[in-house]
Amino acid sequence: MMAEGGGPESGSAADSDSEPVAAQMPTPSTENQKQTIGSLLKTTLRKGDEWYLIDSRWFKQWKKYVGFDSWDMYNVGEQSLYPGPIDNSGLFSDQETQALKEHLIDELDYVLVPTEAWNKLVNWYSCMEGQRPIVRKVVEHGMFVKHCKVEVYLLELNLCENDNMENVVTRHFSKADTIDTIEKDMRTLFDIPSEKETRLWNKYMSNTYEQLNKPDSTVQDAGLFQGQVLVIERKNEDGTWPRQASHPKSSMTPSRNFTTSPKLSSNSSASISSTVTNGDSSCSPGYTLNNSISSGNRLGGYNSYNSSYNYRESQSQPGQCGLSNLGNTCFMNSALQCLSNASPLTEYFLNDQYEAEINRENPLGMRGEIAEAYADLVKQMWLSRSNYVAPRTFKTQVGRFAPQFSGYQQQDSQELLAFLLDGLHEDLNRVKKKPYLALRDAEGRPDEIVATEAWTNHRLRNDSIIVDIFHGLFKSTLVCPECSKVSVTFDPFCYLTLPLPMKKDRTMEVFLVRSDPQSRPTQYRVVVPKLGTVADLCSALSRLCGIPPENMVVADVYNHRFHKIYRRDDGLNQIMEKDDIFVYEVQEEDSERMNLPVYFRERHSKHAGGSTGTMLFGQPLLITMPRHNLIADVLYEKILERIGRYVKQSQSPSSESRASATFVGCNQAAECSTSSSLNASVGGCGSPLSDGVSCSASSSNGSNHSGTCNEANGLYEGEEEAMDHQVSPELENGQSEEEEEENCDLQNGPKGDSAKLFTFSMVNSYGTANISPLPCEGNVLKLNPHSTVAIDWDSDSKKLCYDEQEAEAYEKHESMLQPQKKKATVALRECIELFTTMETLGEHDPWYCPTCKKHQQATKKFDLWSLPRILVVHLKRFSYNRCWRDKLDTVVDFPIRDLNMSEFVCDPEAGPYIYDLIAVSNHYGGMGGGHYTAYGKNKVDGKWYYFDDSSVSSATEDQIVTKAAYVLFYQRRDGEAPSKPQPSASLGGAPDAADDHMDTN
Repeated sequence: MMAEGGGPESGSAADSDSEPVAAQMPTPSTENQKQTIGSLLKTTLRKGDEWYLIDSRWFKQWKKYVGFDSWDMYNVGEQSLYPGPIDNSGLFSDQETQALKEHLIDELDYVLVPTEAWNKLVNWYSCMEGQRPIVRKVVEHGMFVKHCKVEVYLLELNLCENDNMENVVTRHFSKADTIDTIEKDMRTLFDIPSEKETRLWNKYMSNTYEQLNKPDSTVQDAGLFQGQVLVIERKNEDGTWPRQASHPKSSMTPSRNFTTSPKLSSNSSASISSTVTNGDSSCSPGYTLNNSISSGNRLGGYNSYNSSYNYRESQSQPGQCGLSNLGNTCFMNSALQCLSNASPLTEYFLNDQYEAEINRENPLGMRGEIAEAYADLVKQMWLSRSNYVAPRTFKTQVGRFAPQFSGYQQQDSQELLAFLLDGLHEDLNRVKKKPYLALRDAEGRPDEIVATEAWTNHRLRNDSIIVDIFHGLFKSTLVCPECSKVSVTFDPFCYLTLPLPMKKDRTMEVFLVRSDPQSRPTQYRVVVPKLGTVADLCSALSRLCGIPPENMVVADVYNHRFHKIYRRDDGLNQIMEKDDIFVYEVQEEDSERMNLPVYFRERHSKHAGGSTGTMLFGQPLLITMPRHNLIADVLYEKILERIGRYVKQSQSPSSESRASATFVGCNQAAECSTSSSLNASVGGCGSPLSDGVSCSASSSNGSNHSGTCNEANGLYEGEEEAMDHQVSPELENGQSEEEEEENCDLQNGPKGDSAKLFTFSMVNSYGTANISPLPCEGNVLKLNPHSTVAIDWDSDSKKLCYDEQEAEAYEKHESMLQPQKKKATVALRECIELFTTMETLGEHDPWYCPTCKKHQQATKKFDLWSLPRILVVHLKRFSYNRCWRDKLDTVVDFPIRDLNMSEFVCDPEAGPYIYDLIAVSNHYGGMGGGHYTAYGKNKVDGKWYYFDDSSVSSATEDQIVTKAAYVLFYQRRDGEAPSKPQPSASLGGAPDAADDHMDTN
């Protein structure tokens, strides 16, 4: 399933309210739920349909509860696994506005479900109170191959009227919405009468506008970007328009009409600075545009697409031109800056050589449109003397032919580069009709003959400037393990993807929570096997802290609750760098004792005179308790002792005060109802009443007592529930409170003097729903292996007694204070050697042996036969699988000059291949986001520059080699060609960068 992303915006739909959910029906069995939702998840994406986002953490909990996955069928249907109401709070960057976090990843952060599945899940589980559904439409992308995807991130547009531009209203639209839809919405928004004629304008800056006069054009087709300002203009009573065009329409772009304010002359310019940082456009990006459309004259007659790119005149040198961030397009800007500094290709476009070679008939091409768009952009970057340009037309063209790049979600610069090189090749392919050529194995013939044959065949079908400059030749050797059949083939390549040597170890930071109540949690840094298990983590931590591994439980704490408690055999690859891992010191579980999860919750009133809800806070605990015959007051005393470090126990004037531990559930029809309470005496626990703070009194019937407390418990008659819609009706079975009391056989203390710090609730493992019936038998708690307890605090008690600062305090072990070992530096040579190392194919990637007539796990070896004039090296920093997405931040030491690739070329007659670095694409940050920049060596002045979107600054060679380096561009030195004519250029070699200073920060 494809989802598209970008900048943050509200979780609600752009212009449609979600359908009302039907009245609640009886919840089907877990098996029925699994079958129903499983079937609905296979629904095909159809344009216009609505799908809903659900936080993957809630969905994973639901899957566990119903046994969705065959490999995770433990305790299906157990109340402890009950997921409670759908909770999407983890997807919001702001809980009030419910704006989505940026860079959310499909299946990792959220799952998408169709409308019918959403309605059923809401019927069965309800939704967190106050949370709006996150509903998104399916949109269609692509010009030739239609491609449906759920548009997760909507486009934020700033709307205003021409006569009142100070009043800007922000709205979100789909990229599939039309200009007409936006105009109608703006007419409604600004109360414009239906008989009044209007026009819509793109506003780039105070004096530059572009008319949007194609109502059927979509937001995507119009090239609107995140934060774009749109202005609606009303026609004057006399039939004129307030904004009359100062210039005629450009003949090259009849659909675009630029106007400028009469305050500026036609050759003046104005600018505002870009507000885009780190690849994100959280607010309206500013773009610098020239106010004249006669730019062709200033460019020496160049006028192709002259109003498609908007730029500012300056004295910058050729090639020192930034690219505006259009909303998470830093990946594109980085790739374009690198390619722009490949001088052989840039000179080809600047000299208009491409015009004679455009192939508009190639079915694999893009009718020459990608080549023309790229040529236009290169000319703007090298001929316009602009500080920066906004590559909107180029991005729109790319999005039309490659739907994966059509949105505003962060993408991969190398993937865009691969698409662009392939697209340019097909658009400029000199072969108009490709001949059919049968592939032929080496069959024992000499490598030189087979290589020449392979290259000749390649050129018969592929002949372009891209092949001339960027293509080389691999030698691939496969050997059958059974019959020893050797298969040798030669295949062309456009870039080298080099693996990075993987570290066998991994450093993890965890918090150890000791059982000693007075010990603060301590943060440790431990080294564990990268592919190890949780048991390895416990052993490594044990060596530092002295606690036996068998007395440790490892948990992922998220939003004040246990997202997952790991088993000892769970793989460490399930634990991400961003996870908050807590290790609890406990006693080993056996038939007599268990480790009980304890959550902290604060009660709050939902509305005046209404029921109360709860909100999780603090860090949860794991406490070893007796499995049988656990008395309520013993549990209360044990918890109070455990939290004594950060809970003040102020003494009451009467030392006889008794603290009350009240157990509540949410089903009044159960044997033990929520109106019942268990009072657990705790000697020495004073009442907070002595400090003059009102505190709720706990009693068997929930009434006020002794006049010292100003309100009832607030938990009785089903009012205690978990921030959801599960408000229970009062005593549906008609039992009296006295009868309830007798049924539970509660041993209540004196009703007049009982006070409490907190009450107990038996809850699900998420802490979001109370479990009923209450497992009590007299004053003895009935616990099962999956029981979870929440301790619920009144706001006043929490404010008075709970020291939040101390509760959050922790110590740092010396392992955290010791300087970390400097990241191991890997030479580029090692990456190349790893690439050319023989490997055995995996069982899921076998080779069909023509001799054995079956698939075999053959050995495979790559060698380099010939290398291109421009060598593109892609460092494989990102690794993906279903539950593990990682970025390797190893520093690769690559030479700035004198890269000698000769020793890696297996052609015995090849000459010396010496390369110099000309550009680097950098990626900062982790998976699914981060920021891209580039270094480029300017062909004109021979100096290095740093390109960060619209910003361009000087750079020095000692800044270039960093852990952020992702794609390297090397150019073969002129005059260093192979000793014999080669169909492609040669390779470059092992790094010798001892003198190159590296910035490893």
